[in-house]
Amino acid sequence: MIYENEKARNILFPLGGIGTGSISLAGNGELSDWEIFNRPNKNSKNGHSHFAVKVTSKGKKTVKILHGDTFEELMGVHCASRAYHGYGFGPRGETLSGYPHFKKVSFDGAFPTATLTFSDDDGFPAVVRLKAFNPFIPHDEYNSSLPAAFFEWEVENITDEALEVALAATLRNTARASVNKKIGDGEFSGIFFSGTELKDTDVGYNDLCLLTDGKDVDVQEYWYRGIWNDGPTTYWRNLSDLDRMPKRSYDTPGRGDHGTLVSYASVLPGEKKTFRYVIAWNVPVYENYWTAKRKEEGFYTWRNYYATQFKDSYATAGYAMKNFTSLYNKTAAFRDAIQSCTLSDSVKDAVSANLSVLKTPTALRLEDGSFWGWEGSFELGGSCFGSCQHVWNYAYAMPYLFPRLERSLRENTLKYALMDSGATGFRIELPPRKEMNTARPCVDGQMGEVIKCYREWKLSGDNEWLKTHSEGIFKMLEYAWSPENPDKWDLDCDGVLEGRQHHTLDMELFGPSSWLEGFYLLALDCASRMARALGQNERAEKYEEIFAKGKAWTNENLFNGEYFCQRVDLKDKEMLGGYAGAEGYWNDEAGEIKYQVADGCIIDQMLSDYHAALIGTDGVFDTDKKKKALESLYKYNYKDSMRKVANMWRNFSINDERGTVICTYPEGVKLPAIPIPYCDETMTGFEYALAVLMIAEGYVSEGEDIVSAIRDRYDGGKRNPWNEIECGSNYARSMASFALMPVYSGFTFDMTKKHVGFAPVTGKGRYLFSVKDSYGTVETDGKETVLKMLGDPLTLSSVSVPNASTVTKVTVDGAEIPFTVKDGAVLIGEVSIENEISFK
Repeated sequence: MIYENEKARNILFPLGGIGTGSISLAGNGELSDWEIFNRPNKNSKNGHSHFAVKVTSKGKKTVKILHGDTFEELMGVHCASRAYHGYGFGPRGETLSGYPHFKKVSFDGAFPTATLTFSDDDGFPAVVRLKAFNPFIPHDEYNSSLPAAFFEWEVENITDEALEVALAATLRNTARASVNKKIGDGEFSGIFFSGTELKDTDVGYNDLCLLTDGKDVDVQEYWYRGIWNDGPTTYWRNLSDLDRMPKRSYDTPGRGDHGTLVSYASVLPGEKKTFRYVIAWNVPVYENYWTAKRKEEGFYTWRNYYATQFKDSYATAGYAMKNFTSLYNKTAAFRDAIQSCTLSDSVKDAVSANLSVLKTPTALRLEDGSFWGWEGSFELGGSCFGSCQHVWNYAYAMPYLFPRLERSLRENTLKYALMDSGATGFRIELPPRKEMNTARPCVDGQMGEVIKCYREWKLSGDNEWLKTHSEGIFKMLEYAWSPENPDKWDLDCDGVLEGRQHHTLDMELFGPSSWLEGFYLLALDCASRMARALGQNERAEKYEEIFAKGKAWTNENLFNGEYFCQRVDLKDKEMLGGYAGAEGYWNDEAGEIKYQVADGCIIDQMLSDYHAALIGTDGVFDTDKKKKALESLYKYNYKDSMRKVANMWRNFSINDERGTVICTYPEGVKLPAIPIPYCDETMTGFEYALAVLMIAEGYVSEGEDIVSAIRDRYDGGKRNPWNEIECGSNYARSMASFALMPVYSGFTFDMTKKHVGFAPVTGKGRYLFSVKDSYGTVETDGKETVLKMLGDPLTLSSVSVPNASTVTKVTVDGAEIPFTVKDGAVLIGEVSIENEISFK
C-alpha cells in the first residue's frame, strides 16, 4: 500500500530482528524510535543520524537530506521541554527539518519491506529510491533475528548529463566515552562506534556499526568537535562544498560523536546505481528494570540471544552485508507470497502489517534462544511483562511462521510457570525461574495453554515433544477440579465453570459464561485427543465425559435465543463465595456484583471456536446457535460510526470511524450498573478473532467489514499502520490478524500423519500456508490444485484438496507419482516435496 502526504504522517516502520529491538523508518524517511537499547524508546532520535545525497552535474553541487517534510508539530514537541527545547521552540533539530530535503516522498509499505521514493520539482536531476528491511523468513528464526537494519539506495539519473553521486550515511555513537574507528576488510568499509567506560558484560554497554559495500568510499570517523552547533555546521559545509569528505580523527574519547560514511559513483544518463548500507547494533546485557526485588536478589541480568551468536555489531554487519542479496530475496519472496494471495487489500494489509510486532521491543529472545514477550510497549518501557498467556492466546503469527519459537513459549510455561498444584502463573518473570508471579491463574490463559500445546503438537508432528510434556499439560487441565484450586473452577467435574474465574479483561467472573466455558471445554477436547494418542485411554475417557456434559449444558443454558451469555444473578452477593478480595466486586449502591458480562453480547462469547476453526477440531457450540450468535454480534457489536457509542474507556476508535466493541447490552437487556471492563472499547485482537470466526462460518462479507474497519483506522494519517495499539504500542494480541490467512484457505493440518488440507471459503484462490518447518503457496481453481514450496522441502503422506474426487494425475517436482483417494484426501505414500506438487 502506498502512503503519501498526510497519509504518511504517523508511519513508523520497524527495522530490526526478532528479539533485538528496532529502528523505525518514518513516513518521511527519518530514522526514528531508536528502540535498540533493550527497552522501548518512542519518539526518540539518535542525534543527527540520517542519510543524505549529493549530486554534482556540470560542476554544480546539490545536496539534500533524504527526508521529506517533517511531520513533527511545528510548535514543538509537547511533554519534551527542557531548556531551549520542546514546545515553543519548533521541531527538534534532530529531525533535520531545516536542512534542504525532498518535497515529495512516497512510502510503499508491504511488510516486511518498505520502499520509499524521493523526488522533487525543483530541478533535482535524480530520483532516489530506498528499499529498507530486516530479514523476515518463515522458519528461519536465526536470520530473522539479526540486530540490524538493511538499506539499499538507488539513484536514477533523469537527465541527459552524467552525474557524480555521493550517498552519505551518518550515525551517532551512543556509548559512553565514545570512540569511532574506521573498519574494513577490503570488501566492506565502515565505522565501528564503541566506548571505553564499559565492558560488554556490563549493563549499558553498547556498540554500533555502519557498513557499506561501496568501492569508492570516504570515512569521516568524527564530526568536528566544537561547541553549540559547530559539528552539524562543519559537516554540512564539508558535504556541500567539497568534492570529497575530509578525514577527521581524535585521539581521546568523546561524548555522542557522529561519524559519516560516504560512497561515490558516476551515474550516466538514464542509468541507476545502488548503494547498500547496514546499521547494526550490539547491546548484549539485558536487565530486568521493572521488578525491584530481582535486583535486590542479584538476579536481574542476562544476555540477548543475538549476543551469543555475534561478537559485536561489526560481526553482525559483516554477516548482513555478505548475505544481503539472499536475505533480501528470501524476505521479498515471503512478502510477494502474501501480496499475491486472493484476498482483499484490507485483509492482506492486516495479515502482513501486524507481523511487525515481532520486530519491536515487544519481543525478546532469551540467552538460550527461547522467546519471551511483553503484551506491548509503553513509551519508555515494556507493557505488562511475562508472555501473558491470555494475551498471546490470540496471536497466530508465530505458531505458523516460527513454530520453534512458539513452542519455546509452551516449554517455558511448563518449566517455570507450572506449579506442583497444577496452577500456572499467567506471566513469567525474567530471568526465568520457577515461581508463581501472579495472584492466581486465569481460566482463559491456562486452558489456552492446553489448547496451544495441542496445536504445537499437530503443527510439528513431534510425538516425542508431546510425550515429554504431557504430564504437565494434563496437570494444567486437571487443576480445574483439583482440591488445591482455591478458585474452585469445576470441583464436581460436570463441565460447568463456577467459582472465581480470572480472565484477560483483568477481573473475575463468578458464574459460567460461554466465553470461559468454551476455553475449558475446548481444552478438555484437545487433552482427550492427546491422551488417546499416548494410549492413556482412561484419562481420555474422563476428559471426554466432562466435555460432553459441559458442551450439552452450555448450549442448552447459555444461549438466550440470540447469542451466548453469562449465567449470574447480579443481586446475589453469595456468588462472590467469600473469596479474599472479592468484596471489592460488590456495588453497595446498586446492590449488584460488578464487572460481569451477565446478559451482555460479548465479542469473545465463542472465542474457543476461533481456535477450533484453526486447529481442526469441531468446536464447542452448536452450529445453528453459533450462526445466530454471529449474526447478533454483527448486529449489536459492529458499529458503522463510533459517534453512537458512549465509551468511558480507552478511545481506540472515535467519531465516524467503524469498529466492533467488546460488549453490548441490546435494547430490552438489563445493563449492569458497572458492566464488564473495557466493554465499549474496540481492541483489534478481539475484532480479528471475531472476523476469523465469521469467515470460517461463511459470513465472509461481515468478517471483511470488521477487518476493513480496523485497517481504515490505521491508515497512516490517523494511526501507524504497523502499530495497532491496545495496552500500549505494538500490541501482541493484534497478531490474531494472521489467522485470516489459514481461515480463507481452509487450511488444516496433522503433521503426526504428515497431512495437510485446503478448502478455501470461496472454493478457489491463491493463499500462503506454513506448517512444520516449511512454507509455500497453494493455488486452486476447483479443478486443479498446486502447492509450491518457498522454504525447505516438506514431506507429506496425504493432502485434502477441493478437486480430490476428480484427480487423475499427481506430479511431484515434475514426476508423476501413484496415488489413491479416500474421504476427500489424496493419499500419496510419503513424498518429499522440494518445489511443487500438483493435483489434476
